[in-house]
Amino acid sequence: MKYHCPKCSSNLEIQKTFNRKIVISCSNCGLQDLLEHTKNPDEVYLDFLNRFDEGKLPDESQMTQSLKQEGIIRQESEIEAMIVKNKPDFLTKDILFSKKDYVSYYKIIKKPNPEMGSSVEDVGLGKEISSHLSEIGINKFYKFQEDAIKEIFYGKNVVIEAPTASGKTEAFLIPIIQKIKNENLSGKISALFVYPTKSLARDQYPKIVAFAEKMDIKVSVFDGDTKQAERTEILEEPPHIVITNFDILHYHMMYHTKFASLLNSVKFLVADEAHVYSGIFGSNVHYIIKRLKRLSNKIQFVAASATLDNAVEFCEKLFGEKMKLIHGSGSKGETDFVMLFPSLRTQRALMVDLTKKLTEKKHKTMVFSNSHLNSELLAMQAKRLKVNIKVHRAGLMANYRKAVERDFKQGVLQAISCTPTLELGIDVGNVDGVISATIPVNRLIQRIGRAARKGQRGYAFLALGNDPISQYYKNHPDDYFDDVEHTYIDPKNPFVEEFHVLAMACDRPISKHELIEHHQVIERHVKDGFLILQENRYVPNHDKIKSMLENYSIRGIGKSIDIFLDGRKVGDRVLPIALEELHKDAIYFLAGTRYKVIEFDYPEKNYTKLQRIARDYPYYTRALTTEWPTIETVYEKRKTFGIEIAFCKLHIQKTVYGYVNIEMGQEVTQGKKVVLEEPLEYDFITKGIVFHAPRPLNEIKKSEDEEYVEASGYHATEHVVIEGSNMITGGVSQDLGGISLGTSGLIFVYDGAIGGNGASKALYDRFERALERSMYIVKECPCKNESGCPRCTFSYRCGNNNEFLHKHSSLEVFQRIIDGEETEIEDPVEGDKPFV
Repeated sequence: MKYHCPKCSSNLEIQKTFNRKIVISCSNCGLQDLLEHTKNPDEVYLDFLNRFDEGKLPDESQMTQSLKQEGIIRQESEIEAMIVKNKPDFLTKDILFSKKDYVSYYKIIKKPNPEMGSSVEDVGLGKEISSHLSEIGINKFYKFQEDAIKEIFYGKNVVIEAPTASGKTEAFLIPIIQKIKNENLSGKISALFVYPTKSLARDQYPKIVAFAEKMDIKVSVFDGDTKQAERTEILEEPPHIVITNFDILHYHMMYHTKFASLLNSVKFLVADEAHVYSGIFGSNVHYIIKRLKRLSNKIQFVAASATLDNAVEFCEKLFGEKMKLIHGSGSKGETDFVMLFPSLRTQRALMVDLTKKLTEKKHKTMVFSNSHLNSELLAMQAKRLKVNIKVHRAGLMANYRKAVERDFKQGVLQAISCTPTLELGIDVGNVDGVISATIPVNRLIQRIGRAARKGQRGYAFLALGNDPISQYYKNHPDDYFDDVEHTYIDPKNPFVEEFHVLAMACDRPISKHELIEHHQVIERHVKDGFLILQENRYVPNHDKIKSMLENYSIRGIGKSIDIFLDGRKVGDRVLPIALEELHKDAIYFLAGTRYKVIEFDYPEKNYTKLQRIARDYPYYTRALTTEWPTIETVYEKRKTFGIEIAFCKLHIQKTVYGYVNIEMGQEVTQGKKVVLEEPLEYDFITKGIVFHAPRPLNEIKKSEDEEYVEASGYHATEHVVIEGSNMITGGVSQDLGGISLGTSGLIFVYDGAIGGNGASKALYDRFERALERSMYIVKECPCKNESGCPRCTFSYRCGNNNEFLHKHSSLEVFQRIIDGEETEIEDPVEGDKPFV
């Protein structure tokens, strides 16, 4: 419904603030008011008309003062103090003083000149390489390039950490080519350059081959898209360097192909964008590297990344080798950086508005969301404002993503709405502006690194969200820069270990006295008939393990649901998240368009069929779920303040039983809950933590419904611990699930990946800080709602539609924990209602 201004009859804008107030404003005549958000919009409008008739509306200065006092916008003097001697241009100034958002932080990021090293001729390279470097204008190395070249020459395993487009590729390419030439390694594969995606590998290929060919070094790409003729040539005349991915190495070693037989000559393995090998994918890569070392036992390892805070620790775990860190800086340039808190609108509305402002000034813009759904919704809403934008995310077909990259690079496309897929070093050409949802600072710096590479002025915006951690950073922006991401893997994931021990036997029979660290797993496989002991060697029983080998994915344990439209496969989604997004009648987003699920076949055939819906259809769906945890094994146990916390093996039983409709743009539930005819069930083993929260006795005594207040307090506590501690644990909340069990006080936080991925262990190790941060989030949130709000207790992933939440009860729970109240973990009791 449209509401008209009583003064000029123009349409009024009605905005909900983050602290549960309403701002009514007329952009034409400037009439505005700030009201309590306690009624429906019609009643608020009537109050506004009454105040207008009575002459009680504030003037512009009074309104501005009210907004400042409420923390809705920043004092102009405070913004001026941020600017100091910086000279933001008109576009940045317009955003800083727009009075639409709270400006949490501003500065100009000035990238200093990188530290220079020695001249090329002084590093000790061969004449051919030195001459070629001179021909392409490289007469001097950056200091980090020189250090990397020397360490690789010495045979060290190195981690090169340097910004995007700073020259990391040259830092490992030059010494490896030189060593191949020195040792005259012809007719054999000497080096593997491994990239996390085929698109990135093929993007880097021209750069690598252009350099290598001048040195008579042959380079080929070997991946799933390599044509048969090219494969044959690689197998018959092996190149010096193969550009590939870990999926290919895994497959060919496991099936003992001719390509696998060529790997015994490998001397070097380079893993570019190493930070990608986190979580369950990284755990699998750890074992693939271990398997490769069985085939070629003298490999030198190089890792490269723009965003590894715990680089040495992580890479030593990944490669199973001692690593040396080489740190570098990037190219010179200036970027305006602004951290904005959307106090009068949603995070997505803020990001869409920034995208429109940048593209109107012809600035090529990349907009990073943290989920498939948000990238799709953002593009859809931006298109309605005539922004020339397309989606780029995983799950879309490769040819579509490639076309988006090409159009953006050529200037046909003005903006890309993307997920972290484009954090990687894919060349999309010149970028002027980067807009990002909330992520750890080291990943933000990598995203910002894409702006202004050509020396022009760049723009970077961190759009805080409608969530607990954003609420915290609004008031404590300096803490954001301390909360770096810790990349994690879990090599002891039992499912990953069990599978790769079988794969090792397929690669090459396991001698009886080999792999002592996996002895128990080998014995279990023998007992189950998966391995057979023959002549003191364990060999695979292919008949029994064939389907296991075929169905396993190194990028995520578990099967996927194939997505079909008009009889053609258009994507896939991994289980169990597929159950929440692709159940019957779900609204699913694909490449900026919404579709309705008309058929869902699970668990037999694992596919779903989509149907187009009207463009103006006003809703999308969110699943309703329930879960039940069982503690299988306790790995570690300790006291945090006074409460007991355990890290353990968990069995999770998950059920999707219905869904709700969410109104587009308003992000609120409309209508009744819809219950599925047949609930969808999925159960899996994972790892997680459990703790026993103290009872919020003061809030319980005040309440008429004691059970509701207690259970809702624990549920809210579970939400805040996961969402609010996100950056302390290195941005792992998207990999975590949570359950609070009724009035028992038991709260479970678990790895969303089957078997575990290390995320809950990161939380376990930093639990004290997580609890302290969580208490501040609830305490500082100005909302007066009993249940809280999206900035404190709500979670966008809540399976209970953010019901059964009690802010004050949760705050008391946190306060009692911090004050040292003691509790002990008990076993779950059947009958307790689980909240997720």
